[in-house]
Amino acid sequence: MSSALDRFFDHYFRRRPVNATFTGVHTYDTQLPDWSRAGLTALDGEMRAVHAELVAAHPKPASVREFRDDTELLDAELARAFLEIQLAENASRFGVRGNPALWTGEAAFSIVSLMIRDFAPLEQRVASATARLAVIPAFLGHAPDILGDRAIPAAWTARSLRDCDGAAILLTRGVDAWLESAERVPPSRERALRAAATTALGRIKEFAEWLRLRPVAAEHAAACGAAMYDLLLSRGHQCRRSRTDLLAEAHELFLREKQRFAGMLEATMHSWADVQEQLAADHPAPGDYLDAFARSWNACRAHAASADVVTWPDWPIRYVPFPAATREAAPYLYYLYYRSPAPFDPYTTYDYVVPPLPAAEVERHLRVWNSSVITLNHVVHHGGIGHHVQNWHAYHRAPSRVGKIAAVDCANRIGMFAAGSMAEGWACYATELMDELEFLSPLERVSQQQSRLRFLARAIVDIEFHQGSFTAGDAERFFVEHASMDANAARAEVAKCSMFPGTALMYWLGTQGILDLRAQLMRERGSAFSLKRFHDELLGHGSLPVPLIARLMTEDLA
Repeated sequence: MSSALDRFFDHYFRRRPVNATFTGVHTYDTQLPDWSRAGLTALDGEMRAVHAELVAAHPKPASVREFRDDTELLDAELARAFLEIQLAENASRFGVRGNPALWTGEAAFSIVSLMIRDFAPLEQRVASATARLAVIPAFLGHAPDILGDRAIPAAWTARSLRDCDGAAILLTRGVDAWLESAERVPPSRERALRAAATTALGRIKEFAEWLRLRPVAAEHAAACGAAMYDLLLSRGHQCRRSRTDLLAEAHELFLREKQRFAGMLEATMHSWADVQEQLAADHPAPGDYLDAFARSWNACRAHAASADVVTWPDWPIRYVPFPAATREAAPYLYYLYYRSPAPFDPYTTYDYVVPPLPAAEVERHLRVWNSSVITLNHVVHHGGIGHHVQNWHAYHRAPSRVGKIAAVDCANRIGMFAAGSMAEGWACYATELMDELEFLSPLERVSQQQSRLRFLARAIVDIEFHQGSFTAGDAERFFVEHASMDANAARAEVAKCSMFPGTALMYWLGTQGILDLRAQLMRERGSAFSLKRFHDELLGHGSLPVPLIARLMTEDLA
């Protein structure tokens, strides 16, 4: 194995200990990253040194053919791109020197990562959590120095303050619930955990008070600018097309899909509001709530198997209520219902968490968690043929070491930006595939068409906002007027877009890239084309950028 790549992965996990825990590397479970002034200077220096070593050991080849023949060469290129993006973020307001939510999210999820998975006995995880809690005061103590006096976008501050509210619940009632689990820990361990949680929470509250006094940045400050966006596009997504070209295509496709959506509504003689009402009214009975998820999952797998479209492994999902320890805090945090399994932890059945039925307003909850939401979002896109199947192929079949770990869900986002177009692109494509295979009901097909509009709208807003041609107000109006979002959803979408440039693009970029690649190979292979072989070959590359996978599957093959 390449010593330069070994050093990159050592650097990746050692410098990002919370990412390591989520990935199943438990050497650093007691630690938080060093984001002090000296620590960030050392981090930047280390990233430059590792980058230089990778350049020397594995120079970038002239042809993609060499990537196919040498996985280490491929991983070195992806590792270099990762480091370049990290360095660019660190030098901007989009990294830890500018975004307070990165700090609060890292702190909160450093503990969540130890609570939600039984990768080790409870006593061991409690000891690790105690150690991490003990360093949260010093960790957050550096944040005011690093963030400084600069103004902060209001949406970023709001996100960080919600993290603080969630952490306050997590470190009080959440810790109580965790310690009340069936597996007991010694009283001394309990006392140490509670004491560390109390001290950490004190620092979190102090940070929240400091944050509330920060000046608010001008609206345009949340845009990363064309140069940064182009770096994310070319190095992160490995896309050779220009931002201008992508935006023109997204606008063109958006108009076409909007017309198709209107035609589908006309054909069903419904407005979108009528469709939403009918979908909401079709929900499980209270006593059938969790069983409805499992029933839809089994039906989706059986339907895909009957069409023989992809290798679907024996890796079942179990739909369960949120763990008691994180249940109350979850609504305040970046808390995912399906959080990718850790590649290096063992699994048989994987728990997909959903909110339990509330004691009151049961009907309202079930209307939100209706049958179409269960099928489209929590089965097809996430827990079934979408993310879950893609993760299995990445973990068990990908020769690339980057491709195995890049899409792991971490504190604020996935482990490596490059994985986004594959992770989200495949999940969105998989939903389109199940529509194509007639798995969806007529009204679910209308809902899926509306989702197509939304991910195209996200791509448009992502580019327009960060290149400066949309203000935040323009972006919100675009979502409301053209993508059927309500004002609150539009505001939240723009806030998320502003924090993580280039991310909203990946849904459409990946989905369209898979569709275009499939069409090209169908033309080239003719009667020899097999949908299952295509999907398995695609997924077998792991969580790599779809534009790069497309070149690996097509260039120089003649």
